[in-house]
Amino acid sequence: MIANISQQDTANELLNNYLNTIKQAGFVGETDSSYATRLINATDNSIYQNVPQAVIFPTCNKDIQTALQCASQDPFLSLTFGPRGGGTGTNGQSLTPGIVIDLSKHMREIIEINVEEKWVRVQAGVIKDQLNDYLKEFGYFFAPDLSTSNRATIGGMINTDASGQGSLVYGKTSDHVLGLTTYLVDGTELCTSKIATDKAQVIAQQDNRTAQIYQQVLASCKNNRHQILSTFPRLNRFLTGYDLENVFNDDLTTFDLSRIITGSEGSLGVVTEAKLNITPIAPYKTLINIKYDSFDSALRNSPFLVEASATSVETVDSKVLNLAKEDIIWHSVSDLITDVPGIEMQGLNMVEFNGETADEMDSKISTLCRNLDNLIANKEAGVIGYQLTNDKADILKIYAMRKKSVGLLGNTKGKQKPLAFAEDTAVPPENLADFIAEFRKLLDAHKLHYGMFGHVDAGVLHVRPALDLCDPEQEKLLRLISDQVVALTAKYGGLMWGEHGKGYRSEYGPEFFGEQLFCELRKIKTVFDKSNRLNPGKICTPIESEDSLVSVDDQKRSWFDKSIDVQVRDSFDNAMNCNGNGLCFNYDETSPMCPSYKVTKDRRHSPKGRATLIREWLRLQSAANIDILNVEKQLIYKENDITWWERFRNNQAKQQGQYDFSHEVKESMDACLACKACTTACPIKVDVPSFRARFLNLYYSKYNRPLKDFLVSNIELMAPLLSKIAPIVNPIISTKLVAGLIKHVFGYVDTPMLSTPSVQHRVDKQFQFSEALIESMTEEQKQNSVFIVQDPFTSYYEAELVSSCIDVIQALGKTPILLPFIPNGKAQHVKGFLKEFSKTAQRSSEFLHNIAQYNIPMIGLDASLVMVYRDEYKQFASQEHLNFKVELAYDWLRTQDWSKIVVNVEPGTEFTLLSHCTETTALPDSPKVWREIFSQLGLNLKTPNTGCCGMAGTYGHELENQENSYSLYQMSWQANVKATLKNNLLATGFSCRSQVKRFDKQKPLHPIEFIARSIN
Repeated sequence: MIANISQQDTANELLNNYLNTIKQAGFVGETDSSYATRLINATDNSIYQNVPQAVIFPTCNKDIQTALQCASQDPFLSLTFGPRGGGTGTNGQSLTPGIVIDLSKHMREIIEINVEEKWVRVQAGVIKDQLNDYLKEFGYFFAPDLSTSNRATIGGMINTDASGQGSLVYGKTSDHVLGLTTYLVDGTELCTSKIATDKAQVIAQQDNRTAQIYQQVLASCKNNRHQILSTFPRLNRFLTGYDLENVFNDDLTTFDLSRIITGSEGSLGVVTEAKLNITPIAPYKTLINIKYDSFDSALRNSPFLVEASATSVETVDSKVLNLAKEDIIWHSVSDLITDVPGIEMQGLNMVEFNGETADEMDSKISTLCRNLDNLIANKEAGVIGYQLTNDKADILKIYAMRKKSVGLLGNTKGKQKPLAFAEDTAVPPENLADFIAEFRKLLDAHKLHYGMFGHVDAGVLHVRPALDLCDPEQEKLLRLISDQVVALTAKYGGLMWGEHGKGYRSEYGPEFFGEQLFCELRKIKTVFDKSNRLNPGKICTPIESEDSLVSVDDQKRSWFDKSIDVQVRDSFDNAMNCNGNGLCFNYDETSPMCPSYKVTKDRRHSPKGRATLIREWLRLQSAANIDILNVEKQLIYKENDITWWERFRNNQAKQQGQYDFSHEVKESMDACLACKACTTACPIKVDVPSFRARFLNLYYSKYNRPLKDFLVSNIELMAPLLSKIAPIVNPIISTKLVAGLIKHVFGYVDTPMLSTPSVQHRVDKQFQFSEALIESMTEEQKQNSVFIVQDPFTSYYEAELVSSCIDVIQALGKTPILLPFIPNGKAQHVKGFLKEFSKTAQRSSEFLHNIAQYNIPMIGLDASLVMVYRDEYKQFASQEHLNFKVELAYDWLRTQDWSKIVVNVEPGTEFTLLSHCTETTALPDSPKVWREIFSQLGLNLKTPNTGCCGMAGTYGHELENQENSYSLYQMSWQANVKATLKNNLLATGFSCRSQVKRFDKQKPLHPIEFIARSIN
């Protein structure tokens, strides 16, 4: 029996009163104090966890002003706030025990662009890559480039003064901010931009809130100018928190208050809009990937590369490279970063050049290449090879690999995971190699593993030591290493926070600034936020406040995780290992990563969100002394000990509003399309469909299932029977009466029609499997044969595809053999019928295991079904029956000789193939293979990137999903469908073809079906 988790940490009466008050005052956005939403916002990309009281989602400036104005009145003066963007910070900057103001969900508008004056104005929730995709058509880009650029918001970049690749040339975010709109804690609007110092002094003499701020900042920055310049190191990546130095220009004639707000981590106000300068895109770009025999060689060679007038120099070590080689990302770059024969590559420098003219580029590149050739010939500087890349698309692929480094390190095997806590150190570039050598000695002395990557041109390197924070001794080590790194960076003229802000490292601020300058920071905090209500504990506290700064020793995610039994943690490692890097928040609509998040923008409906909820659910079960693994085992392999009457009573309690956190978890799981994109696109390989199925299995041991689940789970049993009477069944299903009955009783719409004639009537008996047939074959005949593994969708709803597959195999000179239909169990797994799925997996695996003894290849036609044999069967089928392999058809077809195949199609005709999202992520080379096959047929094939079509098995047929299903289809599929001639559109997924037919009244062919119809 799973526990009835009723100890909901509900918001208090004051909070509920506040949320109601802002709604009555005109707040248009959403407010949410549910435990699930609060949990999702309790973590970011750091090691910390802090559950907020509530989350509000403003839609505009007025919403934020309303929320803050209401909070500045009794009885709400004790409430605190923390603004939040993409939640990609590595130091807990956006974590707060108060109310989260989430600007990422709705405030994503690009308001205005002025190409002539080279600026753009945006809302704070605009995502970095979103902005650059918009600017690209104008020939511009927003320069600071982050590894998290596909989910980091402009507001977040401003609040941490973010920088990244190319900062040697492009600087930090603050170097590109022309103006800000910020709301103070009392709702006062503050508009800031660079103005003459004389004008700033006039503003300071007025009698209002803004004047007080100008007065204090002018005094703090001008009166302490000499000490500021002597204290702060001369670093490209220097980050103060409140940028005391750059408020003034060198001769003190201009004043920019935005510089104080940029980098303030939301502790001074809520930034809602920004005016940003934009940079022209250089027409010429080249990337040189330089390979080294050691990481130390790569580091020591970097000053030489910077001197070559490069735009940027990025580096990764062998740890990161090897992890990348094990990830899906390597398929896109393997030919761009090839191994050096006979020498192991231990480090890589990526050197980028940008130029306005070809001559300018040629001069720089040819000079560097000559120097590199000499180093290689003389075996100097550890250089062992290099490759040039001029294609911009390929350069982006390499940088995508580099950007994924952050997440890839989190996928290190074992309980010790590389962690972000001292990983954005900055020292003068000329000191970097020596600094890192000593840093490595420090970590080696503690016998720790670690990975390194970073921006060697700016002296910034990301170093992530591997620790298991569930071990109290290793948690103590985190503090010790943090202290040692602070001292080490000071020794080499740098600082601990060169790029990612302070957050929970704010406690080191006083030591770095010194008493006098830190006091000035506190004065500035006081004039902005005297009662310490905005992101309290970050950067500094007000002058008279007794509040403490946050600390590296504060509450961490591991504090919660370690209360879960070790065996349970290990069993659910596909959720427990989520490190919060947030790649699942990728805004790109052509990426298949997590369609449910893309369509809802609700982070509960993301892999990170679902992993967070499952971890907490497991913790609460452990707290209730529930042996969840034993309960699960009983449910799958023995009879359920809960009666229908108990489930009925539990359902009644649920309907009467009795709280159970399990309901919030289930709500999140229900929105999942089970597409499995997360299992490969996520660098940590968070596998939502697997732990989702386990959760549903446990949840429905306590609560009644909806009827529709039983309908779906039995589809593989019903389809073969109904197929025999399809001419009778189809007309009945098509009637309004029956369709309405299915809709209102089972909650399903647009039921697909069964194939007529059936697959058995389409396929000649000579191609249907029998033991006698196989025994009559010679070994040579067996070697020229291939088994077709049936699945319920193509066999019973697209039988024409099965017969087309047989035709193509024959045309290739091989013998097709159709295996008898054996249920696969995919639908049972998706719906959490794990007892039934276990039995199905056992029967099917035993059958396929026996078939494998014939040594004849087995192929399947639908990726979502084939992948079940590879993934889910490993968990549920007997190991002795897993000695078989079912390939997708394309994998076998790529090995065949197509030279004798002639198609009745005009040579050079262009076709468009839209791939199944499961296939795209799990089998990334499939589009390339289809392009090669079509090329051999004399045809051109485009394979544009697309996200999920929105069908995903039965998801698109469920009544409650219709709006989301169509929205997903519109995101990336519909435009490609409408841009392609009807007869030239192909799709590999059954559900995808069904979705196109449903919404655009045409059904694309599978490429195999197209080839079969086109063969002469």
